[in-house]
Amino acid sequence: MNLPKILLEKLHFRKENNALRSLKPQSQLIDFASNDYLGFSQNEAIFNKVHYYLATKKIIRNGATGSRLLSGNHEVYFEAESYIAHFHQSEAALIYNSGYDANVGFFSAVPQRNDIILYDELCHASIRDGIQMGLAKSYKFKHNDISDLEKLLQRFTANHAEIYVVTESVFSMDGDSPNIVELVAICEKHKALLVVDEAHALGVLGTEKGCQGEGLVQQFQLQDKVFARIMTFGKALGCHGAAILGSQDLKEYLVNFSRSLIYTTALSPHSVATILIAYQELAISYTTIKQLEKNSEYFNTNCPYLRTPISHSSIKSIVIPGNEKVKEMASYLQENGFDVKPILSPTVPEGEERLRFCLHAYNTKAQMEQVLLLLKKKLS
Repeated sequence: MNLPKILLEKLHFRKENNALRSLKPQSQLIDFASNDYLGFSQNEAIFNKVHYYLATKKIIRNGATGSRLLSGNHEVYFEAESYIAHFHQSEAALIYNSGYDANVGFFSAVPQRNDIILYDELCHASIRDGIQMGLAKSYKFKHNDISDLEKLLQRFTANHAEIYVVTESVFSMDGDSPNIVELVAICEKHKALLVVDEAHALGVLGTEKGCQGEGLVQQFQLQDKVFARIMTFGKALGCHGAAILGSQDLKEYLVNFSRSLIYTTALSPHSVATILIAYQELAISYTTIKQLEKNSEYFNTNCPYLRTPISHSSIKSIVIPGNEKVKEMASYLQENGFDVKPILSPTVPEGEERLRFCLHAYNTKAQMEQVLLLLKKKLS
């Protein structure tokens, strides 16, 4: 059956603008593209410990068999959510099937009609999709701009509705972070509820003051001042799923009203066990996290082409305007053995196309030196 004409036209438009997406096999090149920041997805110890955990508990089930509210709330969920809540110094944790599900489930269910959502203009698509599905009114503020946020807070504080302020602790395109201390202070001043997506910070940020990769919020010991945090496991934890952290009352509310949790088959025991074991591994991975920090510092110091302000996370961006130009540059690096991906418009605004480097604890100094030499050869 033929595709409707309007859909074919949209595909044709993407092709004309050199922006057509396609599914490709995984690369065997040197990895500067994946979100596997700590190498946990290929960690043999985690793999073996998950098998041992399931075998010891005599859990021989390939699937959850149903939603968590019906037949799928198996025993591994209880242990994993308890561990995650303790690790993040949160009253409660609720596991979702993915980071997308968590954000859609939260923002479509929690803010109510007449409430106000103020979100950073660069927030992830999953946050924006959840907001669009909900009943609250939403307004974006300039990226990481506290003064612009405060203008909006002053505008809406007198409305006597709940105000939710939404940001990310590490933004996925530039790898930059908000001033979380100032953000918490401004939310307290205006009695707004702060929600922080920590997808790209978990396992990456937080080695100060006794932290072990818990993220930006705990790095500054602000967990008691944040209404909700979204922790995603498909990045540094190397597995799948996500959790919303908050009060026990918030967890109970989500179990009753969050449709992306209620109306889906639960994760399998193996999937949830992998989350639990990955967290246990993270708790003893201080050296690995510090190596990732060192790699980030080396890249910042030795790459003159980075987008400013320079990111101190694992994500580094080099803006090369134009889909065709940035794809050519990515192909050049790939032909020389390095998996570096181009980020095209409309994923980023036109003129903001870029190479995005994702650094890992397992990237060697020699690998970074070589890819930087290739960049210099092409960009100088």
